Amino acid sequence: MHSYVLLLQTACRRPIVFAALRLALVVGTVLNLINQGGRMLDGQPLSWFHVALNYLVPCCVSSYSAARNELQR
Repeated sequence: MHSYVLLLQTACRRPIVFAALRLALVVGTVLNLINQGGRMLDGQPLSWFHVALNYLVPCCVSSYSAARNELQR
């Protein structure tokens, strides 16, 4: 259990959070264009749940990866 707490504390460090947010902004935007571009072009409403997931998943993956890398040093 202790290792998960340490991983979470590391993932919440300012440099990791900002890097993950920057990456999620870019990757999430690309994913939204890929996944919902047709809906946007057709004038259909977006699935806001999927919009949120398209930003949340890259942010979580980036944070986890950076924290694991930091702890392995």
